[in-house]
Amino acid sequence: MPKKKKTSDSEKLSKAVVAGMQEKKALDIVVMDMREIKNAVADFFVICSGSSDKQLEAIARSIDEEVEKKMKESPWHTEGKNNKEWMILDYISVVAHVFRKDRREFYALERLWGDAHVTEIPD
Repeated sequence: MPKKKKTSDSEKLSKAVVAGMQEKKALDIVVMDMREIKNAVADFFVICSGSSDKQLEAIARSIDEEVEKKMKESPWHTEGKNNKEWMILDYISVVAHVFRKDRREFYALERLWGDAHVTEIPD
């Protein structure tokens, strides 16, 4: 019988981030596994889009609540809560990126980190 691979804390954290995004109907959620990339700044990037300032705020708040509830962690650093174009919740091993749709296309993180293993989460 094959051994079941142990889920790492960063994988669990990335799943909690995804759950927070899904709770507020985030669009185009992707999980980028960066663990095989040399000099990567985190184990995972979790990226999503929202269509309005209010939705971006709600998604970020929901991520914060889900991670606190499931992992008992708070973000080490947050950015972008004032400009509402690109919000970051940095949990060190996992970084959540909440984009307004047009800004996501502009910054194109998925292309920038093209070597990462990307998992698309269905809407």
